[in-house]
This record gives sequence, structure tokens and C-alpha cells, in this order.
Amino acid sequence: MARPSTAARRYAESAFEIAGRDKTVDRWRRELDLAAGVLEDQVVARGLNDPTVATDVREQALQAGFGRQVSGPVLNLLRLLVRRGRIEDLPRVAAEFCRLDNLRLGITPARAVSAAPLKPAEVSALTARLEQMTGGRIELELEVDPSLLGGLVVRVGDRLIDGSVRGRLERLRNELVSGAL
Repeated sequence: MARPSTAARRYAESAFEIAGRDKTVDRWRRELDLAAGVLEDQVVARGLNDPTVATDVREQALQAGFGRQVSGPVLNLLRLLVRRGRIEDLPRVAAEFCRLDNLRLGITPARAVSAAPLKPAEVSALTARLEQMTGGRIELELEVDPSLLGGLVVRVGDRLIDGSVRGRLERLRNELVSGAL
């Protein structure tokens, strides 16, 4: 995940504080993810971020598009982002909000890249092992990269565990080059 901008982090922290106060964190998370998903459409994003269109017209578009799908506080955040010319930050705001919620819930995100799709039993075993290592719950994201040749690479927070064949071959090459063997 890309590191959020300072502005996106501040918006997410403020939204998280409001959601925590109102005990609506789950709703905020769902609605921010929904809105960020809509903004993945470049036409929508450009339209809401176009400075040649009057701000009130862009806010009316927000109301028409999201009025029934998101709650008042989330819609207010969207309006604020439009007014400040930062609506393109919404996906980063949503990601940072998600990170804050995961922190609150004690969930650690992890990403496993394997050479071939993992079987459900392998995913369960990997998740259990990572939970044992971290002492908390793991939210595992899976990816397939055939260039690994075999094995897998796991990233948990800032920790990288390279158990791939490609990684082992690279380490062996480095040892041979350095004369360590």
C-alpha cells in the first residue's frame, strides 16, 4: 500500500476520531470504501476535481451520486474534500482509515506472493503461522507471481520473509560471488 499523504492521513485521523466518538466506525469504513471505489472511475474523479466547474455544482453532483449511499458525516467529508480540491485523496483517506481501524481491532495486514495459487489449507496454515509469529490477527492478501519459480514471499508490516526459489537462488549466487562457500 502506498504511504498516505500528510493531508490524507489528517483527514482520515479526523474522520476516525468522529467515527469513534459516534460509534460508527464500521459504517464509515464501508462508506469510505464505497466512495473511493466510485472515484476509481477517472471520468467521475476528473469531474469532481475540475476547477472550471463551480464548487456548488460539484457538491450537487456528490449529493446526487452519494446522497442515498452514504451517511451525512461521510457526505460532509466528501464535500470538504471537493471544496479544498482534494477529492483525489479520497482513496488514500479510505486506506488510512482502514489502517487505523485495523490497528484498533488488532489486525495486522499481510501480503503473500506465491508462484502458484495457494490451496485453502495452505492459506489457513500460513495465516495461522503468521498469527503465531505476530501474536495477533492477520488479514492476508494473496497474489500470484509466476516469476518466483516456487515458494512464496510474505510481507507483514515492514518485515519481509522471502521463501521463494528465486530468493534462495539469489542468496546462493551472492554467497558464491563473495566466496563465503
